Amino acid sequence: MSQNTLDLATAQEWAALYREKNPNSVIAYLIPGIDFTQLIEQANVENIRAYVGIDPESGLQKLMLVGVDAKGNDLISEKDKDYIYDFTQPCPDKCDIESPLFNLK
Repeated sequence: MSQNTLDLATAQEWAALYREKNPNSVIAYLIPGIDFTQLIEQANVENIRAYVGIDPESGLQKLMLVGVDAKGNDLISEKDKDYIYDFTQPCPDKCDIESPLFNLK
């Protein structure tokens, strides 16, 4: 297996435990690939950090994605074009209902 990957059984166990402890919470996020591409292309970005928030207009939980430098610092500066990205779409509603992580045993 590649670095930082999980096998399906472990992922299902983690997902089931999360849902058990958070029964009314978002269970997944669809994150457009362009978000990751644009973040990684920003100067000095080594990693991506995701913050959780709630959109007050829709009431939906959202992920806010920011670039992170090699020292672990968030890169947030409109002047330097280091943006906070939010194009995530929560599940439910944007779900893959055939996924083995959606349909837990």
